[in-house]
Amino acid sequence: MEKLKTVHSPLVTYFSVISLLTLCPPFVILLWYTMVHADGSISQTWDYFNQHGLQGFINIWPRPTATAWKIIGCYAAFEAVLLLLLPGKRVEGPVSPTGHQPVYKANGVPAYVLTLITYLGLWWFGVFNPIIVYDHLGEIFSALIFGSFIFCIFLYIKGHLAPSSTDSGSSGNIIIDFYWGMELYPRIGKSFDIKVFTNSRFGMMSWAVLSLTYCIKQYEENGKIADSMLVNTALMLAYVTKFFWWEDGYWNTMDMAHDRAGFYICWGCLVWVPSVYTSPGMYLVNHPVNLGTQLALYVLLAGILCIYINYDCDRQKQEFRGTNGKCLVWGKAPSKIVASYTTTSGESKNTILLTSGWWGLSRHFHYVPEILAAFFWTLPALFNHFLPYFYVIFLAILLVDRAKRDDDRCRSKYGKYWILYCQKVPYRIVPGIF
Repeated sequence: MEKLKTVHSPLVTYFSVISLLTLCPPFVILLWYTMVHADGSISQTWDYFNQHGLQGFINIWPRPTATAWKIIGCYAAFEAVLLLLLPGKRVEGPVSPTGHQPVYKANGVPAYVLTLITYLGLWWFGVFNPIIVYDHLGEIFSALIFGSFIFCIFLYIKGHLAPSSTDSGSSGNIIIDFYWGMELYPRIGKSFDIKVFTNSRFGMMSWAVLSLTYCIKQYEENGKIADSMLVNTALMLAYVTKFFWWEDGYWNTMDMAHDRAGFYICWGCLVWVPSVYTSPGMYLVNHPVNLGTQLALYVLLAGILCIYINYDCDRQKQEFRGTNGKCLVWGKAPSKIVASYTTTSGESKNTILLTSGWWGLSRHFHYVPEILAAFFWTLPALFNHFLPYFYVIFLAILLVDRAKRDDDRCRSKYGKYWILYCQKVPYRIVPGIF
């Protein structure tokens, strides 16, 4: 078993882990309550707790109901069946430090299209009304909080007793292992990849499904959909569509190739993504804003441009790696650094680092359009309340931390070649600033 290493100091690691384990679950409920029952107003929620204290929080925490469990169960089963049964091309993931190479089936796009068509079809033909999901949203989030926690305990036990590959290890601390995870590539059987399911097919798919849910709820309540909601939904769906179009590239990212399957990734994708990532749309349900055609169009186009640039950054690097640097980047031969590194088994390998195109602007430039896209799909909420912008702020903090972790990992892996790379591309995220 490989020894699990943490990037931050032990004190920072313990503090952040304990904080996130204890604060994230109640925050999800507070976010839902404030958006749905307190007019999106933090001060209104604050006044409620001033009056009712801890008992008030216990009172507003929804109890998981049979309806909530049925909705989650049907959705999860449907996505699992699509993951297993839909055809898709064979895609090899990156070779891990222990020499293991995961193999995936790329069927994200048909699963995504089939999910949305099925969901809209059930509504259109009167089989199932999505407003039931909205009306039971608190119970669903509550059930996900507890159910996903139990699922993470299963992952911890599985990592100890029955790891799927050699990419499994322990830090020696039960809390750290539970939070960061034991296994890099856990599977049930040969075909059911747990991280693909939790991250992509449950988490990211739920973002699209809930975006449509909020739209339909506003339509059924008001008889129309405000242009603010249309812009928000269109941009979030464009972003999720981009994700599934590029899903085989996602399998090379930190989430899949470096972060293990524990509370951080799996609970985050099963609970945090459906609740926090969709929260601007959740707010707009009860706060329809009339932007006007011109402003709505400007915001929509700005958001689409950011999503396209984010996609093009990833496409550029993927094409560069796939052709071993024998491609054009912005019409020219790419600038690159040939780096060598040593695997944990002592084997020497070579790789290439792209230093031109988007990747010549900064080492993680793709985070800039991603944060801006989130801002533009939240902008239709305007500025009456702060809470809709929580996701934008959270995303910026998450990506700054991820950039640091990725830089630290690359510095450890590539040594002098990474120092050379940082000399050629000195900025971490924002060119000329940071």
